[in-house]
Amino acid sequence: MANVVEISGLDFAYGKQKVLQGIDLAVAAGTTLGLIGPNGGGKTTLIRLLLGMLKPTAGTIRIAGMAPRQAIRQGDLIGYLPQNPRVADSVPLNVRQVVRLGLVGKTGLLRSHTREDLEFVEQLLKRVGIFELADQPIGSLSGGQMQRAFIARALAPRPKLLLLDEPTTGIDRAGQQQFIEFIARLKAELQLTMVFVSHDLRAVSSISDRIACLNQTLHYHDVPDHLPADLVYRMFACDLEAMGIQGGHVCTHGAHVAKAEDADVSARVMN
Repeated sequence: MANVVEISGLDFAYGKQKVLQGIDLAVAAGTTLGLIGPNGGGKTTLIRLLLGMLKPTAGTIRIAGMAPRQAIRQGDLIGYLPQNPRVADSVPLNVRQVVRLGLVGKTGLLRSHTREDLEFVEQLLKRVGIFELADQPIGSLSGGQMQRAFIARALAPRPKLLLLDEPTTGIDRAGQQQFIEFIARLKAELQLTMVFVSHDLRAVSSISDRIACLNQTLHYHDVPDHLPADLVYRMFACDLEAMGIQGGHVCTHGAHVAKAEDADVSARVMN
């Protein structure tokens, strides 16, 4: 089975602060990789590297044989659902228009979309369960409906790879299970390869073929059933302590990576 994502010898640093070191990772076509790790472990940085927003300090990333920026320019290789996507109520676009924005990278900003692509958007609206809302203002949707609209936007160009960044954040347990079942159906119907980033081990385990545990370096890469409990406690000691849960391990994970990532976000917002 060919690999859609291949990462070899990857290092990345924000200035002198090393964030990722020696990452070797592959995602086979048609599979789902669950990416877990503590806050500040480098998950956000890795997603940005896959999206071509950052360049590796060392090593290589290939998506369908291309460098990430080349894959993004092609327009129909990578779909991305950011964490907590929101649109201001004042944005004068309806749901259908927002979903069609996903075609811009494929066809270009000033070119008209093909009839086939527009028909696929209509099919997507039905698949994700918001066809009846297609003519409503995007700002009028609930959080769950908004999430489905942005998933449809990410899938509009028919990408080979879908990146999901903490997609179940803010959803209750019942809603999380519904979302997992929903995204699993989409994956099967559209023959997607997925990278699913989440703190929710239950969600990751239920949908992933393999799990990668990231905390600056890659501490685990195998099937979910083999994930050692001791590793979970060590990797998530900080998060568990923050919730008042003592797992027998002391949090020694510094906040330097999280601060570096937050600083990078702030710089991008300011610019």
